[in-house]
This record gives sequence, structure tokens and C-alpha cells, in this order.
Amino acid sequence: MPEFLKLLPPTEALELLLQTLPDLGPATEMIGTPQALGRVTASDVYAHQPLPSFARSTMDGYALRARDSYGASESMPAYLTVVGEVPMGAATAFRLTSGQAAVIHTGGMLPEGADAVVMLEQTQAVGRGEVEILKAVAEGENVLLVGEDVAEGQLVLPAGTRIRPPEVGGCMALGISDLRVAKIPTVGIISSGDEIISAYSLPGPGQVRDVNSYSLAALVTQTGGSPVLYGIVPDRLESLRSAAGKALQECDVTVITAGSSASVRDMTSETIRTLGKPGVLVHGVNVRPGKPTILAVCNGKAVVGLPGNPVSALVIASLFVVPVIEKLLGLKVRRPRARLQAILMTNIASQAGREDWVAVKVTSSGTGWQAEPIFAKSNLIFSLVQADGLIRIQPDVTGFSAGEVVEVYLY
Repeated sequence: MPEFLKLLPPTEALELLLQTLPDLGPATEMIGTPQALGRVTASDVYAHQPLPSFARSTMDGYALRARDSYGASESMPAYLTVVGEVPMGAATAFRLTSGQAAVIHTGGMLPEGADAVVMLEQTQAVGRGEVEILKAVAEGENVLLVGEDVAEGQLVLPAGTRIRPPEVGGCMALGISDLRVAKIPTVGIISSGDEIISAYSLPGPGQVRDVNSYSLAALVTQTGGSPVLYGIVPDRLESLRSAAGKALQECDVTVITAGSSASVRDMTSETIRTLGKPGVLVHGVNVRPGKPTILAVCNGKAVVGLPGNPVSALVIASLFVVPVIEKLLGLKVRRPRARLQAILMTNIASQAGREDWVAVKVTSSGTGWQAEPIFAKSNLIFSLVQADGLIRIQPDVTGFSAGEVVEVYLY
């Protein structure tokens, strides 16, 4: 059985892969902002107007000059003359002067002369055209000022930002109805193995349904890429070369999942070496699951050889394929990945110098979260289905003991 020449730590292997890829920047396109959810901005986005563009009330109540309320209380209210009501969606035709107030509703435009709003609950109507102010307000209280949310000319979305629902709403509030975004990178997925059959077929003796094509395609889509499935390739060198060459030509990234045997791994490595320069960069990563990972760059495109076991393939793709897609998207604004602290319920052993990822089930207790490891072989996909997240055991740690607080990376 051939030996791996050098097992690189995952961080070092990823850095080598990303550094070898050319920094060409993403291809871009213009799309409508309402359709931009999940896309990545390809250029800086600036506000061409302030938001709000006019001072407006945040409460139902009375617009007034703050100084006319100073000293007001329930025992000694201030009395103001009500001169009108602010219309919604329009400016008022009057100006407030000393001793005057106007009825205003939430979102209404502050009338000229007013600088604050007193809440309706802190007032009392008395007689016709007069109101008691039962509490003093400060200048600007209960008011959104011009540009308080966004100033004119402000950078609101840097290039490389993944667009979420708040970004969609914020851009539309500013009248930015189109955005320049990175084009969606395509990821070719090849599943190899004589024992693999279509997921839509009934397996015969010794056959298993294709899992990796679909789990990896889902991961690619979730990351912002577009999966292209090249089907199942038999364990023959020419067949794999043909499929891989086609995927490399047509897609931005090529992913090959191979069986667990050494001969199949060698065939994948040999195939990748024929695809272009510089070829294989890493053959073997010091991580479990997924040691026989292959990382390559061929003719300026990333090619990743994954283990055939479904758990290994998915974990390793998260470590290496996801960052490649993010690089192709030009993603620069990194938001924290969801994680939580939990008490480990069972001892986990690990080999010194190797990075381990262990699936865990998270449950709630009266004192916080608890993490129960799911010990399963790497070809059992439902070990991940049952899990809520993964624990990372760093190379300089030989495991965790029950009762320790661990960090769980949530799916």
C-alpha cells in the first residue's frame, strides 16, 4: 500500500491551495436587488441620499419645540396650542412657533419649527385645541433625524459582502434597485466507483446509491456556487480522465469523489496530474476524517479529490471546497459562523498532531447545552443527519474529557 509522502495540517494545505489559485477577481453581472439574496457584491455600494431623507417621528404623539416642554410634569403640565395634524406621506403647510404643537403619527414628517415629539401617553387633551404635556422631552427625542441611519455618500456595502435580507431591504430603502454581484461559480462533481449506482435505482448485491453527488451539490449551493453533476464514473483511468477533463473545461472548480482503496486514490491522483499545471499540490492531509484528500490547481482552476466515504467527503469539502468557492466569489466580509459552548458528555480521544472533527448531538439541560459525540464510521451518512454540529480537536490536543466545555460548530 503506497504511503502518503507528507501529511500537511489542514490550515497549511488550504493556504497553499488558495495561494496557488490566480487572483483574477470574480466575473460580475448586474441583477435586481430583490433577486440578490445570497449573492456577493462585486463593487462598493454607496448611498446617494441620506436615510432618512427627512426628520420623522418614531411615536404617535405631538410634535413640538422641546424647550416648550422643559419643566413639565404630571403635577405641573405645560399647556400648548394644537395648530393641526401632520398628514402622512406629505409635508405640513404650517410652521410651529412658541407654545404650539401638532398631532403626529409614527413615520410622519416633522413640521418645520419642531425638534421633538412627546408620546401620546404622556399628554392629555384639554378643551378644544389645547393639550397638556405631562413630561419634558429633549431635542431630538422620539425623532429620526436626517441621515441618522445612513449619511449621503456613505459606504453601505463593501465589495465582497454576502447579501442577506437586511441588505436587500436597506438597498431598496435607498433606491438602489440593481447591484453588481459576482457571477455564481460552477462546481463540477464527479462520483467514481464500480459499486456506485444512481440514487434513483434499486441497489443489487454489493451496490450502493450515490450519496456524495447530492450532499456535495447541496453544500455547493448553500455556499453560493452552482453544482454541475457529471454522473457516476467507473473505476477506469480513461473514463475518469475523460470526465475530469470535461468538468475542468466547463466548470470553475472540479471535485472528484473516489473510493477508499489505495488503487482508486492513486487513479484519482494520476488523473489530476494529467489535467494541467502545476497539478497536485497536496496528497494527504493530517485530519480525520479525510486523510487521503488531494488538492490541486490545474490550468488556473482548483481540483479537489475527496474520499469516497460520505461523511469524510462532506467534512473535507467544508474545509477545502467551500473556501475555494468563497474566493471565486470575492467574499471579503467574513461573518462569524454559528457556534455554541456545550458540556461534553463522553470522553473523546485524539491522536497528537492530527486535527479531528467529531459529530455531536446537542441537547438542552437545566444548566446549559450538552454535547454527546456520535461515534460512527465515515461511510455512515446518517451520523451527520443525527448530529447538530461538529467539534474540532486541534492537532496539539490529545482529546477532550467528559465534563469539559467544548465549542460546537453548528450546521
